[in-house]
Parts: sequence; structure tokens; C-alpha cells
Amino acid sequence: MKKLAFLLLYSIPLLTMAQLPFIPSGVYHWAQLPVNKSSDREGRRIMEGSSTHFDYLEIHATTQQNAAAPRAPHAQKDLEELIIVTEGTMKFTIGKESRILGKGSIILIPPQEMQSVENTGEGPLTYYVLMFRSSKPMDMARSAKAGGFLFLNADSLTYKPSERGGGIKYFDRPTAMCENFEMHLTHLKSKGPSHAPHAHTDTELVLVTEGNVEVKVGDKILTGSVGDLFIINSGEMHGISNTGDGSCRYYAIKWR
Repeated sequence: MKKLAFLLLYSIPLLTMAQLPFIPSGVYHWAQLPVNKSSDREGRRIMEGSSTHFDYLEIHATTQQNAAAPRAPHAQKDLEELIIVTEGTMKFTIGKESRILGKGSIILIPPQEMQSVENTGEGPLTYYVLMFRSSKPMDMARSAKAGGFLFLNADSLTYKPSERGGGIKYFDRPTAMCENFEMHLTHLKSKGPSHAPHAHTDTELVLVTEGNVEVKVGDKILTGSVGDLFIINSGEMHGISNTGDGSCRYYAIKWR
């Protein structure tokens, strides 16, 4: 029994320190995600692994019913988080500060910040959660200098029209885990590409919120619609197009 306890004690750190598998470029379809249901909420695990800049990256989506009991406040010791509200109304609290946030709003949460979430709307609340840890040491001073945690209510953001549609800039800044972290929304009014194929150092996520989208990564052509999530790894040539008869909208999230 003592030998078993010894093995368990010393195997746990080895497992937690083991390198997670690298997440390849690809698409995760909302309709195909396994759903973990309880009486008042649903959870969907989208991806978990490592990337060029992160030794840990995990993305999941949660749907809370309007009567869901809020869970106890908690903090992440060494993970940063980005939360994107895609449905309903959320009350989010960081420390002693609370905000009411609707669809299209986001919260950027540095490590070690006490947080809690509550559905305050009349219907379901759905939100995506990105949790990540840099391959480099986290830099809390860099986070503080850039402004620390961030609430952005969709109603406060400015839509800027363009020839092809328009967009919304969310943020473009350093964080505790990223030398630079950037998010924007792109709106394309009609069929066609957003821009010419290109590559960059940043890893990129694309989350579709309206219409039908095609993402070409190298020689692969990936398609998606509302709720689907694409990952494009650092240095890979890629392009994004609207393939539907109407408009499309998607979030682009990049980091390095």
C-alpha cells in the first residue's frame, strides 16, 4: 500500500509536466462537439493541447440556463482567460467589480484574479472560454502596465464600415501570457475573400458568428458556419472567404 501511494505521489507531477499534444490547424464544428449536460447547464470541450506560443491551450463553451445557480468564485493560478459571450446576458465579477454584458461582449482575465459568472437574462447564456499558459514565463507587470483585466461591452464598441463590409476592433495589447494579443470582428457583405492569402507569426482563431465561411490553410480547404471555430497555426499561409449568399461575421483572435 505504501509503495502504491509513493508511485501515485510521484507520478502526478510527471503527468502534469508532460508535454501536451500539439493542436494542428483545423476546424471544430459546433454541431459535432460532444455535450456534457446537467440540469441547468451544458458544456462543450472544443480543444486542449499546446501551440507554438502556448504550452497549454484549452477552449470550451458553456451554456447556462436562466435558473442556473452561479458557481463559487475562483481564480486561475497560472492561466490567462478570454471569455466571449455569444448568447444571452451575463453578470461577470472580477474582484469587487461587476459588469452586465450582452452578446458580443468579452472579458480578458489575467492569472490570479478572483472571478465569477452568473446568467442574469431571461433565456440561455452561452459563452466561449479560452484558457492559456505561455511557453515563456508569465509577466504580471506587463499585464498591469497594459491595463490588467478588461471588460468590453459590445454596446460600447464602434463598428467601422469598409468597402467589403466593416469591422470592430476589440483590443490589441500585451498581456501576462502574450507579447501581443489581438481581437477584432470582421463583417463581409457578400461572397468573396476578406483579404489575400498571407502568413504571420501569430497563431490565429476564427469564430464564426454569422453566415458561412471558408478558410484555406495551405492546401486544405475548411468550411464552417455559426458557432464553428478554426485554428490556424503560426507561419501557415491562409485566407478567409464568405461563401454564402448573404453576409458573414467572424471574430479573429491572434497572439504571439
